[in-house]
Amino acid sequence: MSGVQQAMALLISSFHKYSGKEGDKYTLSKAELKDLLQAELGEVLGKSSDKEAVDRIFSDLDSNKDNTVDFKEYVTLVSCLTVMCNDFFTKKN
Repeated sequence: MSGVQQAMALLISSFHKYSGKEGDKYTLSKAELKDLLQAELGEVLGKSSDKEAVDRIFSDLDSNKDNTVDFKEYVTLVSCLTVMCNDFFTKKN
């Protein structure tokens, strides 16, 4: 498995590791998203334990405003993180 495939598998498995703990296994509640952010992305996002930051991230991801984040909405977070990492490494070089 290539590095890209491993990274994608990790992002997918992270979603499913946290989704469904409080209901629908195909969506993240705000509490589930907070757990995911803290446990999986805490070093990248830093302030994921800050309630206002989590509320803002959740609101931004919940594009259909159904108070859950489905996998398609979660991909927005993945996309933003990818852009941030690319910008970081581009500037570093």
